[in-house]
Parts: sequence; structure tokens; C-alpha cells
Amino acid sequence: MKPVSISAIRRLTVTTQGYAARPRRAGADDVEAAIRRAGCIQLDTVTTVERSHRIAISSRAGTYPVGTVPRLLREGRIIEGWAHALCLVPAEDWPLYAWARERMREESPWHGDVRTRYPGLEEQVLGEIRERGPLGSRDFEGKPDPAPHRAGTSSEVMWSWKPAKQMLDALFASGDLVIADRVNFQRRYDLPERVLPRDVLEAPIPTEEEAVRTLIVKAVRARGALSEVAIVAHVRPIWDLLGGAKAAGPHVDALVAEGRLERLALEDGRAPLVVDAGVELNRPRPSAALLLTPFDNLLWGHQYAARVLGFEHVIELYKPAAQRRYGYYVLPFLWRDRIVGRADLKSERKEGSLVVKAFHLETGVRRSAALDEAFDRALDRLRRTVGLERVVR
Repeated sequence: MKPVSISAIRRLTVTTQGYAARPRRAGADDVEAAIRRAGCIQLDTVTTVERSHRIAISSRAGTYPVGTVPRLLREGRIIEGWAHALCLVPAEDWPLYAWARERMREESPWHGDVRTRYPGLEEQVLGEIRERGPLGSRDFEGKPDPAPHRAGTSSEVMWSWKPAKQMLDALFASGDLVIADRVNFQRRYDLPERVLPRDVLEAPIPTEEEAVRTLIVKAVRARGALSEVAIVAHVRPIWDLLGGAKAAGPHVDALVAEGRLERLALEDGRAPLVVDAGVELNRPRPSAALLLTPFDNLLWGHQYAARVLGFEHVIELYKPAAQRRYGYYVLPFLWRDRIVGRADLKSERKEGSLVVKAFHLETGVRRSAALDEAFDRALDRLRRTVGLERVVR
């Protein structure tokens, strides 16, 4: 078979995301459908412009009421779980992560063996929630007590949580608790049987092999085309718990042999990409003009983004100001099937303004009236998502 062009793969990956071509309003069903199509949507705490998941969902479904995601959590239609990172995930995928939750039961990846370190605390926390209903970390007392493996490291301060908060996080990781909703983005935990639908809780639990292969197929279908490394970056538990960057290889081999996936050679001569068997490659050029959250699914896997999108994705909000090239909270500007620039933005909520601090065109991109008009549309669309009155440039 003739090698596939990078441009064909780029259009496949962009169109597969399901970005809405124009602004629109969305309801709970639209939000749930967008999360299901994406497979998972990453959560992040930064509010410089808007919560990342709200930008990501709105770019696909349309602008939706602020309380929609907590409502979907309460109704058991979506869950929070460890996928690419902490993500919103369709509730029906709960059984597919049972193997990962069981592995994390033995020791929390972030806090160590909290059950042994704090004897009796697990029963106390579960008992309080069982009796009182959904509770958050603030409902429990205690002083910061970092895990021993954090002591003296650069992460000690960030992970200096009180014991009850560590236990809540560990019980969430193992599936003994779920996040029932969020209030001011603060988690509230509850028992799975009080949140998740019965058909989800009683669904057959696949073997680890079956679950991992299903998650790989879902990741490829949600992204259009992925390298094997990008697959395990999309489903991080495979990377973290099953052997790192090469963990997907044997499973992809089996799925290709079964005819569920196939490998495509690309014109650049590098490692083949994995696609859904029989996928249509002749895609029309998308028309959307969007400012993407820096944590958008399209951008996961920096090496993959550089190869397929021709885009060097950098997230600089964790860097000192003097080391930043583009700005603090920088949103890539997707126009049609290319990322043509990046905008350093800030929401000034008291003034009702979305402020453009800087806009950088990508190398080789020429400014034009059409590009400027598309950028204006993207800014106005983001302004509506955030709920601001004007754009200030």
C-alpha cells in the first residue's frame, strides 16, 4: 500500500475530534455525547481563562450551562477517573478501568500505602460518608502529613495533604469511592452504589487483557490515528501500570491480527500509525476556527503533535516568567486543519473582558484578512464560553 500523506492523517485527526464548526448552545445530552465521543476530557484547576474541560467540551458541543458537568456526575452519567490524567469519562467505561483500580488499591501512586500508614482511617472515612452522604476533604480534620517517599523532595509541599484527604484520594483511586460532584471545583466523594447506575455497577468485569485492548481501540477511534507511544499517553494507566511506552505493542499486534485495527505507513518513513480498520482517509478540510485549551485531546503527546500537526506544543504556565517564550496561559489557534498561531489570554472577570496579551503566528504562516477574521471569530466564541462581554486586544 502506498504510504499515507501527513496532510491526510492531519485531517483525519482533526475531523475525528468533532469540533463544532460554529458557535451554538448545548445541553446536558450534548455534553455527555461530546465526552463519550472524545473518550475522556482532561480536568485542570487553572482558571486564567476558563477551566480546561469547559473549553474542551464547548469547542465540541457548544456553550453549555455552568452546572451541567456536576449534574451529570450526580446523575451517574459520567464519572471522573484516571485516563490520560484525571478526566471526565463516560460512566459505561467504569468496568474497563477495574484492573487499574485494583492495582492502585495496593498502593496509591501519589501517597504510598496510606491504609497501613493510617490504621483505622479507611473505616472511619467510609463510615462518615456512609452515614452523612457525600463529603469533601474539608469535612475532615487533620494536619498536613506528606508521604514518606515525598519527604525532602521538590514535591513535598505540593503533596503535603492531611491524612483524611490522602485516604479519600486513595479510596477514589481504588474505586471504593467516586466523585459524586464538585462544589466550587472541590470534590465531594460518595459510595459508588449511591451514584452509578445499577447496570454500570452490575456490568461484567472484563479481564485485564480484554479491558486494555478495548481501551486501545476506543483511544484510536477517538483520536483518528495514534502511534503506539501516543496510545499509552492517551490511556495513562497502561503506561504507568503495565510497563511504559512499549506496553501497547503486543496488544496492538493482536488487534491488528483480529482485524480491529490496522497500521499505516506514512510518507515520512517513520514508525507506522495505528488506525481503526477500514477508516476513511479522504476527509474534507474542516472549517472551524478555535482556540484550544492547552490540555485538549488533539495535543496529547508532544512528539505526536509535532509529527502530525507540525506543531511544537509547549505548556509554560509552570515555568518562571523569564523562561517563557509565548506567555503564561497560551491557547493554540486551530484554523481549518492547522494550528496557525498561539494566543496568550487572560479573563478579567470583574471587567467582563477576555484580554489578548499576545498573539504569535507559527513559523511560515502569513497574516491575511481571512486569518484575522478567523481569529476574531475564535476569540468571540471563547468569550461566549467564558461568559464575558467583550474582547480586548
